Parts: sequence; structure tokens; C-alpha cells
Amino acid sequence: MTAEPSRDADPVRSLVHGVSAGEALFRPVRTGNAFEETVERLLQAVRLGVVGAGERLPAERELAERLGVSRVTLREAIRALADAGYVVSRRGRYGGTFVTESLPAPRVAHRSADPGVLEDALSLRHVLETGVAELAAARSLTPADRRHLTTTLAESSAAGIDDYRRRDSRLHLAIAEVTASGSLTTAVADVRMRINQLLDEIPLLEPNLEHSNVQHEAIVDAILAGDSAAARHAMAEHIEGTASLLRGFLN
Repeated sequence: MTAEPSRDADPVRSLVHGVSAGEALFRPVRTGNAFEETVERLLQAVRLGVVGAGERLPAERELAERLGVSRVTLREAIRALADAGYVVSRRGRYGGTFVTESLPAPRVAHRSADPGVLEDALSLRHVLETGVAELAAARSLTPADRRHLTTTLAESSAAGIDDYRRRDSRLHLAIAEVTASGSLTTAVADVRMRINQLLDEIPLLEPNLEHSNVQHEAIVDAILAGDSAAARHAMAEHIEGTASLLRGFLN
């Protein structure tokens, strides 16, 4: 008897009382560009690690309902992602659509970012993520919330250089998720995609990754301790380090 794969749990239901990133990303698309927005939402979920390498997307019927699109549109979007190397479909009892173990390399523009575009993204990130850290620390976190934070922190800390950015993104989304605000989680996901596009244009520096892991731990520790001021300060210090690298390489 073949055992069911262990990495096919629905990422949308990873939290009991918080708002999962899956719920925020797999929200109904707007009409007019259903196919394009469906591709965008699925790519966000994959690139931000909401559905991790080797994990299964929600069932087709359920995902179509969440996104508010027809199953034909969803299938076209999934086919496009499969052709691009992001997902693979499997048949059989334990089949479905799974994220590939190794994602395609990002397409790097090899150009300096427009200073206005860069500063706009950095300013938005600062306001959003420092506020999210402060709010997360102010909440009475459930045991599920706490496990979610510690688990994603451990996964980020253990990530290799090839998978670091996705695990890093997943941790930042986890912090937004435990605020229990779907709007904030969506906003953080959107700004993280903008930041990641900029980060794809600069090298990954191992000393910076080590430093980021220490800062991540400080942020999560402050949130778990319920210290809003410390959480906000630790997040501000962390994202300013990233901002400094981006300004240095891209300006």
C-alpha cells in the first residue's frame, strides 16, 4: 500500500486563528484579466513560499472557488506555470498540482533601479512591516500562531543560499499572518514581491544572510514576548540593512 505524500497539506489552513497568506493570496481576482491575475496569484504563492517546494496546491475545484475564476481559466493558468517550470501535475490517487523542487532562476534585468521606484518600495515596506511587527507583538497569540512563527523562523535559518529568499519571504509573511489581518497580509505579500524583484538584481552575500538570521530571531523573540516596541525596532533595523544593500548596488 502506497503512503500518501507528507507534503501535500493545504497551506491556506496552516493557521487556526490567524489569517494565512494562502487566504490572502488566494482571494477572488478582479474581472477583466482573470487569467493574468490568476497566474500572478499562483506565482506569488510559489515565489513567496506559501506553497513550498514539493507541496501541493489546493484542489482545483476549491482553488477556482477561492479565486473566483472558472476551472477552465485556472487550468490555463496552471498550464502556463507548468510550461514555465514552476509546477508539475501528477495523476493518480495522490495526484494534483505540485510546486517543483527547484524553481526557475529569476530573470534579472541587470540594470540599476530607478531611484524613485526603489525609494517608493523601500518606504512602503518600512511602514508596513514595522507596523505589522508591532501589531503582531501586541496580539494575544495562540499556540498555533506561536508554532507558525517558530517553525518558519527555523526553516529560514536552516535554508541554503539557493532557497534562502523564499524562506525569508515566508517568515515575513508569517509575521503578517499572525496579526489576523487579511488586508495587511495581502499588502505585505505585494510589497515583498516588489522587494524580491529588486533583490534579484543584487548578489546574495553570505555574511548578510547570517546577520539577517540573527535579526529574524530578535524580531520573533520580541513578538513572542509581547514587546511591541522591541519588535518594531528590530524589524526597522532589519529592513534598513536590506535597504542599504539595495541602495548601494542599484543606485
